[in-house]
Amino acid sequence: MIEIRIDDHEVRNLLGTLQGRLRTLSPAMKQIAGIMHDAVEENFEQEGRPKWDPLKKSTQEQRKKEGKWPGKILQKSAGGLAASISRSFNSYQAVVGSNKKYAAIHQFGGKTGPHIIRPKRKQALFWPGAKHPARSVNHPGSDIPARPFLKLTDGDMSEIKSALMDYILRGK
Repeated sequence: MIEIRIDDHEVRNLLGTLQGRLRTLSPAMKQIAGIMHDAVEENFEQEGRPKWDPLKKSTQEQRKKEGKWPGKILQKSAGGLAASISRSFNSYQAVVGSNKKYAAIHQFGGKTGPHIIRPKRKQALFWPGAKHPARSVNHPGSDIPARPFLKLTDGDMSEIKSALMDYILRGK
């Protein structure tokens, strides 16, 4: 009888290493969360990838008067939304998001509900063209276009895939 023995300990060691890496993907998820966070920052920097709908002319004029134009879309008040972007990860997922309650309407678009506008620091509201100061104004709500800031491009996805493959195959 002929018996052939193959020394496969290197193959088994490699499979064991790969299996161990797949048990906890935390290092890869940490890197992926960083890639996604960088992508979101790039979305704010470029005002969308692809570009977001521009601001209404009246909004641009108001910002000019306030000394805040030129400014970037979704960054009216010191970039509060952009600054709120956080990242987290565990062994099985990478997450990037915002805790701002207005983040969802900017991401997906929609209509704000009707509401009453009242003065904050004065007794009445006044605006150019108004017949007289008003104590309050009934606002019908606003249509907010979708400006998806939590969006990954094909290039971002390729970078994520590469990071995952590098970790699984090389432990990097």
